[in-house]
Amino acid sequence: QVQLVESGGGLVQFGGSLRLSCAASGFTFSKYRMSWYRQAPGKERELVAAISSAGGSTNYADSVKGRFAISRDNAKYTVYLQMNSLKPEDTAVYYCNALLGWSVYWGQGTQVTVSS
Repeated sequence: QVQLVESGGGLVQFGGSLRLSCAASGFTFSKYRMSWYRQAPGKERELVAAISSAGGSTNYADSVKGRFAISRDNAKYTVYLQMNSLKPEDTAVYYCNALLGWSVYWGQGTQVTVSS
């Protein structure tokens, strides 16, 4: 079955960096676009970044452009989110997402907390 397992979250100070990882299994990873979403307390889940199946195309939310970078290693079935210059407003649970045809899959999420 499809599994997405995030890791790499934690507590970081304002201006710091974190690298999130999402290990995928149960499907042919290299065929699908992958995304990172986040959800802050009291807010709706929002798209942070997405990457095409081969990694040649990426897109970002305006709020993270220039600070975050999404990448993938298809041989390792893993997608990454490098987060730099973190701000308190980046505090949220970050989720890995895969859209496989009509089915949407989510990881369990990893908490990122940025202190001011």
